[in-house]
Amino acid sequence: MTPVIQASNLTKVFGKSTAVEHVSFEVQKGEIFGFLGPNGAGKTTTTRMLTGVIPPDAGTATILAHDIRTEPVMAKQGFGVVPETSNAYTDLTAWQNLMLMGELYGLPRSRAEQRSSELLTMVGLLERKDQKVQAYSKGMKQRLILAMALIHEPELLFLDEPTSGLDVQSTQMILTLLRDLNRKGTTIFLTTHNMEEANRLCHRVGIIRAGKMVAIDAPEKLKVAIDRVHKIEISFDREVSSDALAGLSDVTGVNRTGDKWQISAENRDAAIHSLVTFSQQNGAAIVTLNTLAPSLDEAFLRLTQEAKP
Repeated sequence: MTPVIQASNLTKVFGKSTAVEHVSFEVQKGEIFGFLGPNGAGKTTTTRMLTGVIPPDAGTATILAHDIRTEPVMAKQGFGVVPETSNAYTDLTAWQNLMLMGELYGLPRSRAEQRSSELLTMVGLLERKDQKVQAYSKGMKQRLILAMALIHEPELLFLDEPTSGLDVQSTQMILTLLRDLNRKGTTIFLTTHNMEEANRLCHRVGIIRAGKMVAIDAPEKLKVAIDRVHKIEISFDREVSSDALAGLSDVTGVNRTGDKWQISAENRDAAIHSLVTFSQQNGAAIVTLNTLAPSLDEAFLRLTQEAKP
């Protein structure tokens, strides 16, 4: 199967600074792919090359089987873009903005009207369709530009920080809309700083640091990969000594946190077995036992931390 996005050795240089260096990755049909990285890492530059806004200095980007440099029109007909900053015309109404986008994409007027009604209903703006966009809140503008990006029914959607600065209600509405679009077959490329959002939404994430890709995998796999030492949190119905726990096989560290013990182990399953055996042999019933996985935030920080001299 041909990937929906195929970036190969993408490179972009501004003056003496290399913003993106030999970045390669693929996004498969039907994925929600998160593109993460600290400020200045090269996220926006990479996205602008993928969408044909700026040309790469080296490497290639193939979007929906079309080279973005040699077949930009064919590529752009198949994707929509939701920028971080609203690109809607504020002196036009929501309806006029959508009809303008329909005209730019060559939709027949009747089809553009049908799609506009469908999309405004989907994003909860149909009752405000004749109001000028300058009166819209940021959340309303964000929902409108999502509708504008979808007017031509694209297979692929690029989103740059779609929930940045939005209130909780608007954020949840946007995320729900994205999940629904994905369930119906739309592939989504999402640039975000929000680790929790990426964790809940994305099938895979790519992390970029200083212009280079440092990791690509499913969020849960990335969490496990960055920390080979497992953490187990356990509490008993009576006092036990730290020395007794530290002496168990497969336990590499013991730390007291309130009424619980935090156990470190390289082999999680073996350590849990040792703890259960200890409980049975010492008459100390286990009250709680949880395995503690690192968060995507921790994975992100670990992978994007600059090497210290």
